[in-house]
Amino acid sequence: MAETKQKGSASDHLANERTLLAWTRTSIGIMAFGFVVVKFSLFVKQLSLALGKEYIIPSRGYSAIAGILLVAVGASTTVFSYIRYKRTEQQLTEGVYHHSSLLITLLTAFIFLVSMLLIVYLVESA
Repeated sequence: MAETKQKGSASDHLANERTLLAWTRTSIGIMAFGFVVVKFSLFVKQLSLALGKEYIIPSRGYSAIAGILLVAVGASTTVFSYIRYKRTEQQLTEGVYHHSSLLITLLTAFIFLVSMLLIVYLVESA
């Protein structure tokens, strides 16, 4: 008797699509945060002008580098999540699914690293 593989059900495919959408929201959030980080020094300058006080803004440019890096990681997350979606879709169609947490691990490690760097930056500039 030949063994037949059970194909992914409709709910499996819909769950895969929901996961892609969740990753997309995550990448948009990362890119938006990067944009805010880049524009933060401009906001502080505008705020100081509105309050009539002069604040010294460090000219090291770390916020621009960190913000651009965050936007790049957000864009990369979009691409990698789509690749993961297509791979999972293929596995569901073939009836074989292999879980991979590489994307989650890398993104978590990166966000933790950026958070630590931002904490150091904020402590130094305070």
